[in-house]
Amino acid sequence: MLFVPGDSERKFAKAAAIGADALILDLEDAVAPSMKVAARALVAELIAQNRTRDWAFFVRVNPFDTGMTFDDMAAVVKPGLDGLLIPKANGADDIARIAAELDRLEAATGMANGSVKIAVVATETPKAMFNLGSYTPPHPRLIALTWGAEDLAAAIGATANKEADGSWTFPYQVARTHCLYAAAAAEVAPLDTLYADFRDADGLEADCRRSRRDGFTGRIAIHPDQVAVINRCYAPSADEIAEAQKIVDAFAAQPDAGTLGIDGKMYDIPHLKAAQKTLASA
Repeated sequence: MLFVPGDSERKFAKAAAIGADALILDLEDAVAPSMKVAARALVAELIAQNRTRDWAFFVRVNPFDTGMTFDDMAAVVKPGLDGLLIPKANGADDIARIAAELDRLEAATGMANGSVKIAVVATETPKAMFNLGSYTPPHPRLIALTWGAEDLAAAIGATANKEADGSWTFPYQVARTHCLYAAAAAEVAPLDTLYADFRDADGLEADCRRSRRDGFTGRIAIHPDQVAVINRCYAPSADEIAEAQKIVDAFAAQPDAGTLGIDGKMYDIPHLKAAQKTLASA
């Protein structure tokens, strides 16, 4: 999911052809306060064009504490919008408020109920950290949880959130991990946070490999140059697909077996479930 500043039609035009699965037109942090109204109008215009595309159109609205959330939604909820990214959410109650407004706006614009999905930045406030379990059971519109460290660091008064080697300090490892668990519990996509140094392709690739290993299925990008690396890293390799297919086929051939030996290794039902997920992602 590639962030695009909501006040830049030029950057949008470039991003639209870059290969991301979703573009997030940003009305929040990427837009200066003086440009918020103009950005909202531009994003609304881009959505109204409802062009043929192979990516999903998301908008990150401003959070509730700005008083701008519902005005943003009123402008952008129209045919052509696929989803909203909700920042600084404190838990599922905030998503229920968003969803109720979506019900009203979809009806007013002739959209089918439930057309607009919701992804949530779920760790940006201290209160949110205690409410990650509230997303289970998930709202029908909820499709993904992601996490963020910068706003959380500011909220708790941290002087830094990274170690000297670039790794997250412990409080933000906790935020990352709990977001992953919360997404898995809600059975929605866990999306890793952005990798800030967009010039460091090698570092991004290594971080994506670790992220996918841990269970994340994708991540946020902040620059078009990051998209190809992210797409490659979160897609299963040919070897992984072949291995997964071998496991699925073996269990299909012996449906009453709970454990099987394949090429000298033992596999059980958790391995089968993991293999099925690999094939689904492929």
